Amino acid sequence: MSYSRQSMGSGSSGARGYEFGRTYVVRPKGKHQATIVWLHGLGDNGSSSSQLLESLPLPNIKWICPTAPSRPVSLLGGFPCTAWFDVGEISEDLHDDIEGLDASAAHIANLLSTEPTDVKVGIGGFSMGAAIALYSTTCYALGRYGNGLPYTINLRATVGLSGWLPGWRSLRSKIESSNEAARRAASIPVILAHGTSDDVVPYRFGETSAQALAMAGFRQVMFKQYEGLGHYTLPKEMNEVVHWLASRLGLEGSR
Repeated sequence: MSYSRQSMGSGSSGARGYEFGRTYVVRPKGKHQATIVWLHGLGDNGSSSSQLLESLPLPNIKWICPTAPSRPVSLLGGFPCTAWFDVGEISEDLHDDIEGLDASAAHIANLLSTEPTDVKVGIGGFSMGAAIALYSTTCYALGRYGNGLPYTINLRATVGLSGWLPGWRSLRSKIESSNEAARRAASIPVILAHGTSDDVVPYRFGETSAQALAMAGFRQVMFKQYEGLGHYTLPKEMNEVVHWLASRLGLEGSR
């Protein structure tokens, strides 16, 4: 029995009315134990994510692969393409597009909000998708979005490949100001992986993001360095993600 992919209609409107694109679902071929929203990189779509994920030996995971809105991107001189938020440059300060970050994080939370209560939920992504996965993880720890509205999804795992954490400089002070935020930060496992030859999101941004998370009290952060890897994924890297998810989420057949 093979994985089935289901195509769902376009979703909610994001910041400034940008429409999220089509969502693709990879159904579990075994007992449904976990659901992970997987987020594509700049200019990509949910379909290509689903094709990668349906080949992974994780029969107990349901994958939800949304497509970002098409919007003008400052990094590309205002050229429109699919993007989870607007980005001009990657930086440690949160002068990123908070409205866009929050809209995408809320869209992802909405996709997870209808999952059964006995199913563990997580978020993963590549490049800009990893950035939004990590931003969502900080929203989970703080219990709120950047705009102050409550974040209510109980995340259990985060995967970030070749990405970065938006606004990492201010994270520690925010987490340390709340015992509840510190407890949630300490409870969620996070795996980050980055290639040393990445010429799109330089390696140092991945490494610094992992360090910033650890210093802010995220105690279960694993950072994997891939020597010579550019801005793409490797089978070896995906295999490590498979094993990490299976053990962290306690999936059947993983012990």
